[in-house]
Amino acid sequence: MGWCDDSRSKKYNKLVKLPFRYKSEKLYKKNNLYDVLIVINYNCKPTVKNKGSAIFLHIANKSYKSTRGCIAVSKKDMKILLKYITKKTKLFIY
Repeated sequence: MGWCDDSRSKKYNKLVKLPFRYKSEKLYKKNNLYDVLIVINYNCKPTVKNKGSAIFLHIANKSYKSTRGCIAVSKKDMKILLKYITKKTKLFIY
């Protein structure tokens, strides 16, 4: 699976099946950062071209290296969050 981050595609900022003819991000990483991945509903309804895509809450690497627009937390903290997050949960980023 992948996430389309190519604004030329009608699937921009949406989940896609790989291989995909437009630019997309693989939702698999050997470093396990995407073992748990939560889509942040940014720029989804409606999707605006070039406003941003592929923004996730995912596991941080051990050094907490910066992400490319995502939010990353430790695996321990992710496990805690998962106990409380439901379909109705709203995450606010300040």
